[in-house]
Amino acid sequence: MKILGIDPGLRTTGFGVIHKQGSKLTYIASGTIKTIEGSLPERLKTILAGVSEIVRTYQPDCAAIEKVFVNVNPQSTLLLGQARGAAICALVAADLSVAEYTALQVKQGVVGHGRAKKEQVQDMVQRLLALSGLPGSDAADALGVAICHAHSGDALATLGALAPGLAKKGLRVKGGRLVG
Repeated sequence: MKILGIDPGLRTTGFGVIHKQGSKLTYIASGTIKTIEGSLPERLKTILAGVSEIVRTYQPDCAAIEKVFVNVNPQSTLLLGQARGAAICALVAADLSVAEYTALQVKQGVVGHGRAKKEQVQDMVQRLLALSGLPGSDAADALGVAICHAHSGDALATLGALAPGLAKKGLRVKGGRLVG
């Protein structure tokens, strides 16, 4: 399975593509989509076109994207959400399923604890994918999203298979968690 990870940003959107076969993860590609200073619609168009080109080039089977966190500055949060929306539109226009993960979930899945620093994520991404050097921070974050999806996808599939039996007991799976 080929997984595309996206770390959305209005100035720089990171992407990472990995291949998962069994429990083995293999690096395919990573990089960034950079927007030039300009109007918001032009920048969103750049993100949409860039993600669409990555999908055409690497033909992933699924995608995962980082969820927006709420900044101290609400305007920054709104702008980041719009960049994320442009990336999601490109993914769903290509008929890809899109999973969403918080930064905490990504750090937990890659490093083992949710308060990891960017440098720790970069280091673990390099180790997990046997890269010759450290990826840039935006590309590392995107690869981390893809790795998180590769690891949690199996757990979510197991929960999905258990869902009918759980429903008979009055339980359900919501957001990857068992709730009553």
